[in-house]
Amino acid sequence: MTRERFIDLVRVEQEPLRRFLLALCNGDAALADDIAQDALVRAYVASGSFLGLSKFSTWLFRIAYNCYIDHHRKARLDEVPVEAVLAVPADESTDAAFRYQQLYQALERLPGKEKAAIALFYFEDRSIKEIASILDMPQGTVKYHLSLGRTHLKQYIRL
Repeated sequence: MTRERFIDLVRVEQEPLRRFLLALCNGDAALADDIAQDALVRAYVASGSFLGLSKFSTWLFRIAYNCYIDHHRKARLDEVPVEAVLAVPADESTDAAFRYQQLYQALERLPGKEKAAIALFYFEDRSIKEIASILDMPQGTVKYHLSLGRTHLKQYIRL
């Protein structure tokens, strides 16, 4: 894959990728951007191995999800305080930063695979098949995580 082709494909997926990571990072825009940057660097380095067996977006989201998991594991080891994870980004207005606060707080309580499945399905409008490929699990398991995630979100979000 040429550099120009990679850049063209990334331009199309940049915002959806950021939204997905923003949901996984509970609204922490700085963290989501850091993970996105790491994912894009890894994808560029590995772009020669992209064979086109899946959609480029599926391949890229899988790399990003792996970067998120890597960061999450490292953060557990470093014992990051909760206050740092929930910090409001300084570059956003107060209204914008708190608009989805209840949703992000509910998403934060979900186990990782439920959170990822919910974010991909509802925020990024990905199919069950694509989610299965991104999360590296059977389609039935994706459906299970979506169902369980919806149930948990209903419990966590006060209507």
